[in-house]
Amino acid sequence: MPVPWRIRLTHILSCQFLRSITKQSKKKSCEGEVIAAGPGKLHPHTGVRIHNPVKEGMSVLYGEFSGAAMVYNDEQVQMIRDDDVMMYYQGVQMTKENVTPCRDYVLVKVEQEKLETASGIVVAQSVTKDQVPCEGVVFKVGEGRMCSTGEFTPSPCKVGDRVKFKDYAGNDVKIQGEPYSLTRMVDILCVIDEE
Repeated sequence: MPVPWRIRLTHILSCQFLRSITKQSKKKSCEGEVIAAGPGKLHPHTGVRIHNPVKEGMSVLYGEFSGAAMVYNDEQVQMIRDDDVMMYYQGVQMTKENVTPCRDYVLVKVEQEKLETASGIVVAQSVTKDQVPCEGVVFKVGEGRMCSTGEFTPSPCKVGDRVKFKDYAGNDVKIQGEPYSLTRMVDILCVIDEE
């Protein structure tokens, strides 16, 4: 009996077929349910398999401009690469308990901007409305950045660290009504000592 087209295709590619759940109001991120997933890709220089962290039935958060729209089994889907997945979770919606940052992503809880300076001057909220938060406390850390040997490099930060990351590097996401930012480990500039 021949293997169904869907399985044969997904074992060749390191892609996922996603059924769109909803498009977030923030720029840069979309959610979807994985309806098919391949095993992962091979490193181009070493041939080591880089496993695909998501499986069929999981939900993922991915970049707005990732992948390509296509029709699969008479359904409109988005085909994306495993590198485009920022975070994954089991269940109907994201919660603080079920989300996992993918590979080298760090989930940072961003704090609201202070509208008062150290000297006590109050700054109008309209002045800071276009500023993107780029500092916060690490809430969850992915397994690490994959190197050519198939091993994960350690994260430069751990849960509970206060970090500063590059401006506009984070992807805004709301989890249970609270603001977070998904940031790649390489975009973290420093860990801020609280002393």
